[in-house]
Amino acid sequence: MREKAGTVAQAAGVGPRTWNSPQAQPPPPPPPTEEGHGERLVELHTSFRELFTFFCANATIHGAIRLVCSSQNRLKTASWGLLFLGALGALYWQFGLLFKQYWSYPVIMTVSLHSDQKLFPSVTLCDMNPHRPRLVRRHLKALDEFAHENIYALYKFNFTENGDTPFAEDPGPEPTFQLDRRICLQRLSGLGIQNKVGFRLCNITGGDCFYRAYSSGVTAVQAWYRFHYVNILAMLPPDHEDNHLGHGGHFVFSCRYNGQDCQARHFQTFYHPTYGSCYTFNGMWVAQHRGITHGEYQPGLGVGWVLPPTWPQHQPSAGISLVLRAEQQDHLPLLSTEAGIKVMVHKHDHTPFLEHRGFSIRPGTETTIGIREDEVHRLGSPYSRCTDGAEGLDVQLLYNASYTMQACLVSCFQQLMVDTCSCGYYFYPLPAGAEYCSSARHPAWGHCFYRLYRQLETHKLPCFSRCPRPCRESSYKLSAGTSKWPSSKSEDWILAVLGKRSHWSPSQSLRPRSNVAKVNIFYQELNYRTVDETPVYSVPQLLSAMGSLWSLWFGSSVLSVLELLELLLDAIALTLLLCCRRLQCMQRSHPGAVHTKPEANQLPSDCRHDVKRPGAQLAMFPGALDPRVSDEKLGQVWVPQDS
Repeated sequence: MREKAGTVAQAAGVGPRTWNSPQAQPPPPPPPTEEGHGERLVELHTSFRELFTFFCANATIHGAIRLVCSSQNRLKTASWGLLFLGALGALYWQFGLLFKQYWSYPVIMTVSLHSDQKLFPSVTLCDMNPHRPRLVRRHLKALDEFAHENIYALYKFNFTENGDTPFAEDPGPEPTFQLDRRICLQRLSGLGIQNKVGFRLCNITGGDCFYRAYSSGVTAVQAWYRFHYVNILAMLPPDHEDNHLGHGGHFVFSCRYNGQDCQARHFQTFYHPTYGSCYTFNGMWVAQHRGITHGEYQPGLGVGWVLPPTWPQHQPSAGISLVLRAEQQDHLPLLSTEAGIKVMVHKHDHTPFLEHRGFSIRPGTETTIGIREDEVHRLGSPYSRCTDGAEGLDVQLLYNASYTMQACLVSCFQQLMVDTCSCGYYFYPLPAGAEYCSSARHPAWGHCFYRLYRQLETHKLPCFSRCPRPCRESSYKLSAGTSKWPSSKSEDWILAVLGKRSHWSPSQSLRPRSNVAKVNIFYQELNYRTVDETPVYSVPQLLSAMGSLWSLWFGSSVLSVLELLELLLDAIALTLLLCCRRLQCMQRSHPGAVHTKPEANQLPSDCRHDVKRPGAQLAMFPGALDPRVSDEKLGQVWVPQDS
C-alpha cells in the first residue's frame, strides 16, 4: 500500500518518500522544468519583501543599496533606514516650500533699454482762467456777493472793485436758480475742532448733518465756493456750448514742432470748469509721418499761427515749443487762486486728468521740460491683476478714450453717485439717462456727495477692486528747468513782435512780461525703457529647482523618479492580486462543511498554481493522510491533470 502510494507520488514528480506519521508534512513538489514554461509578459514578485529587496539592489538612488547589503547588521540597516527617511522628509519639506512660493506667483521687474521709434506724446495746456458762461453770469455774480459777505463775516476783509471787464448780457432767458444761503461758511469750535473753517451739510430730512471742516481758511473758501459753483453750472442745458474760444482764442501765440510750424488742426480744444480753456496737441497726425520721432526732421508741416517766419527759433529739434498767454481775464478769483499755465504730458489716446497729474508753469518764464518715457508690461493673471481694456469689467467707461485706471475710477464713482444720490457730479461725464446734481432738483446732494467721496478717499468703495491697472501702461518722467523770459533787455521788442503792447492800458501792470510764458517740451533721451514683469518661477525653472533638490538629497535623475513610480505600481498590483486571491479562497472554502472527493479540475486556480510553484507545499485535503484512504484515491488527489 505504501509502495504503491510512493509510486504514485513519484509519478507525480515528487519522488519516493516514507511517511512515518500522519502529522508529517508532504514534501514540496520539484520546480518545473524550463522546457515546460516560457517567459511571461508580466511577472510579479511573490512578496513585498522580495519586491523591496529587488528595488534596493537595482535602483540608481544613492543609499538604497545600503538598506539590503548589510542585512546581517541590523544596527547599520536601521541607521541607513533612518538616514534615508530623513533625507526623503527633508526633500519633500523643501518641495513644499518651493511649491508654496511658486503658487504665490511672485514676479521680478526686468528693465530693458530700447531705441525703437516712438510717437511724440500729447501735450495738454490750460490757461487756468475759468470763465463765466453767459447763461449763468447773474447767478455767479450773486454767488460772488454772497461769498464776499461770508469772508467779511469771518475775516473782516472788504473786496474792492478790481476793474474786471464788464459782462455782456445774454439776451436769452436764464435758468431758474435760487442760491441756498443756509450753506454758509462758519468758524468751527468745540467737539475737538479748533481753529477750523467749514460749512454744514444735512440730508433731506435734516436729521443727519456733518461739517466739512478745513484747517486752512483758503481751502475752506475754495471748497465752499466750488460747491455753489457746481450748483449753478448744473442748471445749464446739456447741449450748452459756450464760446470759450472767443475768450481764449489767442492763448497760443506760436507753436513749433520739430522746427516746423504747427497748425490749428493739430490741437483739440475743450473747456475745464476749473482750469478754463484747454488745448491738447494732437500727436495723431504724427502717426501719418512715421519719420517724425525722436528728433528726426520732417519738412512741410504747414503755416504757423501768429508768429511771422522771421521769429528766431532756438529750441530742441526733437519736441514742441510754444509761446502762450497767461492773462487773467474774466477770472473767478475764489475758484482758482493760481495764475499761470497748467500742463500735462500723456498718451495721445488717454483722457488728461489735470487735477491729478498736471503741473503748473509760472508766467514770465521759459520752462524747458525733458521727457523720458517708461513702459510697464504686466503679466496679468495669475501673477498680477491687470486688464487689456474696459472689456470684461463691471464698470462702464464714461470717457471716449482708451482705458486708464483713473478714467475707470472716475466712471465708477460717477455711477455710484447716480445710484446713491440719484444725480451725477458736474465735473464728470454722465451715464445714459442721468442728470447733474443741483440743489433745485436734489436739495441734499451735497451731503450724499461728500459722504461718498470720503469713502472713496479711504478706499471703502469697491471702485479700486473693480478698476485694475492696465497690462500695458506708459508713464512719462519729467525734468524741468526755468529761466526768466523775456529778459529785461529783450522784453520790449519781443512783446512788440507778439503784438501785445498795444493791448495794455496805463492802468494795467507795469510788468506785462508776467502775462506771457514760453514752454519747450522735448525728449530728453533718444531711447526709452521698458519695465517687464517676469515670473520668478516659470514651469522650466520650477522643474530645474526640483531637479536640483532631488540631486542634492539623492544624487539621481528623472529616471530614478521613474524607478520609484515603477515600485509604486508594482506594489499596488501586488496588493490587488493578493487581496483578490484571499477573497477567492474565502468564497470557495466554507468552514464546517462536509468535504467530498475533490477532482483535480475542481481545485481553485490559486491552489493549482501553488502546486506548480517551486517551494510550495502540497494542498491538504481531509483524509489525505488517513491510512484508510486507498492508494487509488490518494493517487487521484496527488496527480495533477496538466493540460
